[in-house]
Amino acid sequence: MGEFIVDADVMARARFGTSQLTETLAALVLLRSPQVPPWHRAWVDAHAPAFRERLDADPVGAALLRAAFGPTWTADFLTVPPAAPDLTLDEELAYLESLDDDAVRADLEVATGPPARELTAAGLAATAAGLLRWTWETTVRDEWPRRLRVLRADVVARTARLSSGGWSAAVDGIGPGVRWLAHGRLQVNAHPYPPRDVRGRDLLFIAAHSRGSWVSWRLPDTYAVVYPVTGVLAAGPAPLPGALVRLLGRNRARLLAALDAPGSTTALVARTGLPLGSVGGHLRVLLDAGLLERRRSGREVLYWRSAAGQALLDAAGDP
Repeated sequence: MGEFIVDADVMARARFGTSQLTETLAALVLLRSPQVPPWHRAWVDAHAPAFRERLDADPVGAALLRAAFGPTWTADFLTVPPAAPDLTLDEELAYLESLDDDAVRADLEVATGPPARELTAAGLAATAAGLLRWTWETTVRDEWPRRLRVLRADVVARTARLSSGGWSAAVDGIGPGVRWLAHGRLQVNAHPYPPRDVRGRDLLFIAAHSRGSWVSWRLPDTYAVVYPVTGVLAAGPAPLPGALVRLLGRNRARLLAALDAPGSTTALVARTGLPLGSVGGHLRVLLDAGLLERRRSGREVLYWRSAAGQALLDAAGDP
């Protein structure tokens, strides 16, 4: 199994964050994946035809993607973590665009073996950057504000777990094969790779709307673990029954419908896009009406539908 060897200094500096390039790469992976989580299915169905057309028109780009994604390894030039918080996609792509063709082909060979004939072409870095920019502009950019709210809510939740339960609570279950081990060892995947000693380096945990998790690095100083936000957050808003909207108002109906499982105010802000104060006010009204229950969990207060709230939702019928 793959492990990072860490120490107290590394973990004291470690931070959770987001990345436009990581989010774009996650979107590209979903578009070319034969198996898509159900909460991403509608998004993939909406954008997959245009993605296939884009690749049909770019045989070099299509060959590059086939070579870049191996069974257990992705070409390093695609997965470089951000050098600073809150960079734009163009700023993050500067490293990729600085690479020459030999460097790109070397990364491809590590991922899947000797590159195909199409990849003897020049300008491979520009081709890869073009595919990423197309994916961002066509499939991600318009909904980036909603995605960013979801990602930041997940970061807040992970940070709260870290404060209350340490790194084991914060990272266990964060992604497939990721868990905290004893004696300064962080398992980052289930593959039989040798451990990497990252002591003295920076470590990032990057949330993304991804199918799974992966690791990346900006040598020699920065390492990252990319992990998927939970499905309940990643999905877009579901349609609401009209009768429920007329009775409660759209925003209260959205909150009631969202709380089939316990959720915090922060998570609800991310899912709905409503201001924090507005969510708090609506929750108080629903709670006073007996439609919600609540309890404290660590530093958070969790809300969920009461029996009366469930009965009301059931009576309202399908959207």
